[in-house]
Amino acid sequence: MTRVIERTAFADFLARNDDGSIRVALATIHAADAAAILSEMPAERAAHVLRVLPDRKAAEILGFLEPEAQAPIVSALSRGELARIVAAMAHDERADLFNRLSEAERDALLPALAAAEREDIRKLASYREGTAGSVMTSDYATLAPELTVAEAIAKLRREAPDKETIYDAYVVDEGRRLVGVVSLRDLLLARDDQRVAEIMRREVIFARVDDPRELVAQKIADYDLLALPIVNGGEMLVGIVTVDDAMDVAERAQARRLLRFGGAAALGGPDLDILRSRFEEMFGQRFFWLALLTFFGLLTSHVVAAQSAMLEEVLILAAFLAPIIDMGGNTGSQSATLVIRAMALGQVQSVWRDFFRVLRRDLLVALALGLSVAVLEVVLAFLTKDVSPRVLLVVGLAMLVVTVAGSLIGLALPFAARIVKADPATLSAPVITSIMDFLGVLIYFGFAWLFLGDLLSRA
Repeated sequence: MTRVIERTAFADFLARNDDGSIRVALATIHAADAAAILSEMPAERAAHVLRVLPDRKAAEILGFLEPEAQAPIVSALSRGELARIVAAMAHDERADLFNRLSEAERDALLPALAAAEREDIRKLASYREGTAGSVMTSDYATLAPELTVAEAIAKLRREAPDKETIYDAYVVDEGRRLVGVVSLRDLLLARDDQRVAEIMRREVIFARVDDPRELVAQKIADYDLLALPIVNGGEMLVGIVTVDDAMDVAERAQARRLLRFGGAAALGGPDLDILRSRFEEMFGQRFFWLALLTFFGLLTSHVVAAQSAMLEEVLILAAFLAPIIDMGGNTGSQSATLVIRAMALGQVQSVWRDFFRVLRRDLLVALALGLSVAVLEVVLAFLTKDVSPRVLLVVGLAMLVVTVAGSLIGLALPFAARIVKADPATLSAPVITSIMDFLGVLIYFGFAWLFLGDLLSRA
């Protein structure tokens, strides 16, 4: 209810161009909530709101905006307005924003910034996407090992307003090489005359600028850190990744895994986003597979139609067609789901090595499943239908082979998707159904002709 009242009042302030009330209203709202309000406005309106706010508040709100909402708002700001807000942003956030600007916007922004800020942006923006360097910030606190505790606390007190975190301070030598870390708690509990070198922890968990950012997020989670220091090839401290940035990395990684698990993409194409992908992307990439699988369905229907003579002579065969075909698709979907889940969790990496490892593990399970389901189907058919032993033999063998084949094909298809650089989930689920429909018909009627063909020849 509070959010509704805030938004209603805020809309009234905007309508009346009451800049003072806008400033007061947003001063009491978390930057994330303010960003949500601005993201629903036209870009010009949102840009006006940022103009009338203090630079630090505007910078916080701009940092919380999603990239697709940031871009039009940034374009609506003048060079000077954008420079003031960017200068007040967290170091890593302004580097991310800079990377998303066009070449012309970058060239316009840089001259308006102070030299130190320009250099900081250039340095942070230079790291390759996906690495620790691309998500780190240079906004951290350092201490010299020879400082006394009293001197260290005084230094942190002076620097605190401009640092992203001071809960951990990183101890560096004259060459800015990382030699230790000391927490604010350790400093507060130590004697004023003790040296930082006496109380710092020398075994520091760190990462390198070229390490994958997912590894950084994992280290922060594994060691329960508030931030992870990042060093370059010369062991010099160049930045930190904070826990909130690590959470963003983990969230994006999980989103990518979910998209691979249940997304939709054509060969070599990007994962689709149901809210942001364009209509032509959504239609084209999904229609590609649906059209291809329509031909599979047509082929299956031709095979079934060609067995009309067999079905007319042994009509009871038609009663088992659907459950046998469905079992292949169901078993295949189970196997594919397990493999895709393993891919999403990072348990399966190499296509060839892991394929044979998974195959060896799944083969016995597939055989046991096939035998169990076949026995169950035969027993149920015997108890509920007046079926001859030869028909039961056909049904049992077909169910066994189809179940095993479905499991193995379901296991193999996600790996095949990786080879052709397609989304495993998109390729696996619909393709398994279509392939097993076709194979199920061939297997079922193959056994029928093998064991019941003489009935047709006598007719």
